[in-house]
Amino acid sequence: MNRYDISGMYKVYDKWPEIAKESYKSDQDVVDYKDINHIVFAGMGGSGALGDIFSSILSKTKIHVSVVKGYHLPNTVDSNTFVVTTSISGNTVETLSVLDSANKAGCNIAAFSSGGKMQEYCSKNKIEFRNIRQLHSPRSSFTSFLYTILKVLGPVLSVKKSDILDSINELDQTRKKISSTNLNTKNPSLSLAEWISGIPVIYYPFGLEPAAIRFKNSLQENAKRHVMIENVVESSHNGIVSWERESVAQPILLEGQDDYIKTKERWKILKEYFQDSKIDYREVSSVKGSILSKLINLIYLLDYTSIYLAALSKIDPSPIKSIDYIKSKVL
Repeated sequence: MNRYDISGMYKVYDKWPEIAKESYKSDQDVVDYKDINHIVFAGMGGSGALGDIFSSILSKTKIHVSVVKGYHLPNTVDSNTFVVTTSISGNTVETLSVLDSANKAGCNIAAFSSGGKMQEYCSKNKIEFRNIRQLHSPRSSFTSFLYTILKVLGPVLSVKKSDILDSINELDQTRKKISSTNLNTKNPSLSLAEWISGIPVIYYPFGLEPAAIRFKNSLQENAKRHVMIENVVESSHNGIVSWERESVAQPILLEGQDDYIKTKERWKILKEYFQDSKIDYREVSSVKGSILSKLINLIYLLDYTSIYLAALSKIDPSPIKSIDYIKSKVL
């Protein structure tokens, strides 16, 4: 780990439970807007993954939720819309564009970053802004931003405090299994990393899509791997046919402890198909509890898998030269 993870990304991940707890208990002032009927979460990369999580958490509420990963706000925004912009660096051009559009449209806004142009814009335009320290890299800072936002937007999001605290406790339990202090055959993150040799195809049910997207992104950024994701139900109508030919792809099944009964039936059928076709696959199950606990603990386990895979592949997970190239060209 020390030889290839030169800047020590894994050391930050070893502290995720403490980071989550400290972030949620921080003295950041809360934001409370009334009569909100539409929340827009805007962000790219790791910041976009935060929007995916909040969209999943709020999916069973009466609030309409949109996730924007790009330049444009939905045309339906108005004075009853709450726009949450997150850029861990504070300089993401797409998210800054959304922030400016939301301000001009008269939306309610809260912005989160570690400084940069986003902080400057919010200060100039008197927009609610919270500064959150970046830890190592945007993707490593995931828990600090997630739990700070849960604290700041508590009155608007209406996420149960007990669910938040339970999710942090589960993070601590997950760490005991996956951290760098447990490099043995019982470490599920390391075992999965050792198994991956080709192109992972990640299957997920409806509620766990944010974990699948995050795993894809982490494998791409940290391990520099091509990855695909498939909704387990939708794939039954198209993607499953791809397995009729020999492939270097490897199926990974992300399963929830209490998936919908029809989804459980589909998992059973899919596993039978892989077994009959002699296709090796791996299963990763969520913890029990709220959707927040399920998602953040899956992300923890799977992010660590991507770091282990990078080390096993003799790759430093931190540099993102291709992203830096794109950013150098984007105005």
